[in-house]
Amino acid sequence: MRRGRVAPPKPPESAGRPESIAAGAGITVKFAIVVFPGSNCEADCFHIAKDLVGCEAEYIWHKDTDLKGADAVVLPGGFAYGDYLRAGALARFSPVMDSVAEFARSGGPVLGICNGFQVLLEAGLLPGAVRVNRGLRYVCRDVFLRVENTETPFTRLYEPGAVIKMPIGHMEGNYTAPPGMLEELEREHRVTFRYCDAGGRITDSANPNGAAANIAGIANREGNVVGLMPHPDRCSEGILGNDVGRKVFESVVNVLAAK
Repeated sequence: MRRGRVAPPKPPESAGRPESIAAGAGITVKFAIVVFPGSNCEADCFHIAKDLVGCEAEYIWHKDTDLKGADAVVLPGGFAYGDYLRAGALARFSPVMDSVAEFARSGGPVLGICNGFQVLLEAGLLPGAVRVNRGLRYVCRDVFLRVENTETPFTRLYEPGAVIKMPIGHMEGNYTAPPGMLEELEREHRVTFRYCDAGGRITDSANPNGAAANIAGIANREGNVVGLMPHPDRCSEGILGNDVGRKVFESVVNVLAAK
């Protein structure tokens, strides 16, 4: 039997695909969904981009270097390379990451979700690192988040200070950075999401993994690269009981359509 790449699963057909903001503006927005060995959320992101938001989407295998004319790049969740050494430590060396870095340097919007966030950290596209959760256990549950920055391409449609609920599922989500970097993130308003309680209060009990300053997501200085540990892709459809995550994808479409 010939060994080779296993094709990602085909996303489900969608009945009644909504017209996207981009379609309304008469333009086409294309998402590149990067797939590493061990990714497991690429089909969710593809489904949201194509079937829920109404855009074009294409899988980009980790050995490829062509982003196929993408307008936005998504690094999905999973366990790239089995999370050996550290989560994202091997994936950062994949050939596709040079193209992702070049795309980001040119101002292209890049989103890293959970393991994708870890890859962006290891690749130096976002500052800091993540450690094993303080409880030394895998955490999988819904958490409350407070929206801290609505100026990035992926948060534009949220209300500042809004409290939203998203699921998490990770072993290494304990965000850390040197004190000076943490101060810089706060000073430059680069924290995008922060763990909170249902009332929006930033408390230690609302912090599921021990992340510094309850940080759940951050952006680079330019604002076009965003990473977060929670999964907007797992709460983007009403049938799941929560579609608040879809705004992450709709936001970037809105921004691109306005250009």
